[in-house]
Amino acid sequence: MDQVTLVLVRHGESEGNVAAEAALRDDLERIDVPVRDPDIELSELGRRQAAAVGTWLAKQPADDQPDVTWTSPYRRARQTGQIALDEASLELPVLVDERLRDRDMGVTDMLTGRGIRDAYPEEAKRREWIGKFYYRPSGGESWADVAGRVRAVMADLRLRAAGKTVLVTAHDVVNLMFCYVAEGMDEGAVMERARTSGMRNAAICRLVSDDESPTGWRLLDYNLDEHLRDAGIAVTDQPGAADDIDAHGSAQRDEKRESDDSASNAGENETPA
Repeated sequence: MDQVTLVLVRHGESEGNVAAEAALRDDLERIDVPVRDPDIELSELGRRQAAAVGTWLAKQPADDQPDVTWTSPYRRARQTGQIALDEASLELPVLVDERLRDRDMGVTDMLTGRGIRDAYPEEAKRREWIGKFYYRPSGGESWADVAGRVRAVMADLRLRAAGKTVLVTAHDVVNLMFCYVAEGMDEGAVMERARTSGMRNAAICRLVSDDESPTGWRLLDYNLDEHLRDAGIAVTDQPGAADDIDAHGSAQRDEKRESDDSASNAGENETPA
C-alpha cells in the first residue's frame, strides 16, 4: 500500500487557552469564556503561530507539501489550518471530521480542578482513583475514548489518502493520541510524555504509514516548534478551556517554561511564553 504521511498541527493559542491560564493564576472555579467550546477562536498570538506553520509548510520540498487537509470542526483548529494554508499559498481540499474534535469534558466542562472538587467532589475522587487516561467525566470522554476515535481516523487515512501527505489540524490530546497509537505506547508512557513534553500550541508532529511497523505507523518528528522560535514568536503549551486543569498542572507548566527560558536564553533571542 502506498505510504501516507501525516503532518499533525495543534491549533495555535486560543482565547480559551488564555482564559484557562487566567483561571489558574487567579485560583478561580470556572474558566471565563463567552462561547461554547467548539466556537472558541484563536488569540492574536495564536494567529501568528498559525502563520508560522504556513511559513514552515512553504519551505518544505515539493514532494513533502500536503495534498489535502483533515481538520477538527472546532473553530480554533479550522482557523489554524486556513491561516497556515493562506500563508503557504496552498489551496487544498479540506475535510472536516468530527472525530478530530477536542476531548468532551462532560459536566466538568469549563471548570478548573478547584471547580470540579467543589462542584463534583465524587468526580474528583473517581478521577484520582481511575487515573487521567481512563477517567471519563459524567457525559464526557476519557483519553482512551479519544484514542479509539483517532484509531478509526488513522485506519481511514490509510485507505483514503494512500500516497498522499495530509495536513491534520486538531487538538493537544487528539494529536498526542495519534503519536500514542503510532508508537504503540502504554498508559504509563503516554502519561509521562504528556507530563514532560505536552503538545505545544501550533507544534508539528509527523507520522508515516509503515507496513513493517507493528502499529502500521512510524513517528518521524514530535512537538516541533522551531518554526515559532525562528520567527521570534512565543512558544506556549497552555491548557485548553475544556481540559481538566488544576494548580498542580499549572506549577508543572511554570517549571517547564523556566527550563525552556533558560535553554532559549542560552542559544536564542526569542522569549517563549
